[in-house]
Amino acid sequence: MRNKIEIFKVMSDPNRVRILMMLLQKPLCVCEVTAILGLATATVSNHLSYLRREGFVEDEKVGKWVNYRIAKNIENPIIKKLIKFLPEWFANEKQIQEDLEKLKSVDRCNITNL
Repeated sequence: MRNKIEIFKVMSDPNRVRILMMLLQKPLCVCEVTAILGLATATVSNHLSYLRREGFVEDEKVGKWVNYRIAKNIENPIIKKLIKFLPEWFANEKQIQEDLEKLKSVDRCNITNL
């Protein structure tokens, strides 16, 4: 039961849902997520660590960047279902739509463009 509760704790934070919705579009680094959410870097890093620890996302170092993405081989069936249905459940939310619009122009080399 504890594992299931932890999964739902992940989903209980709106910022983590926002991050997952962005990562469903493409891999992102902390600075890109920070620019879109308007949160402190440490806060975003904590959210990403929580998502990684529970198996929602994985990271990969590419040059000087650490990219986060939705985990490729999710074994937990609850997490698989949550990831599958996130777009259906949240795509029409105003905040999510605004995030996804900002995502189109985010540039890790020049994130002041937002």
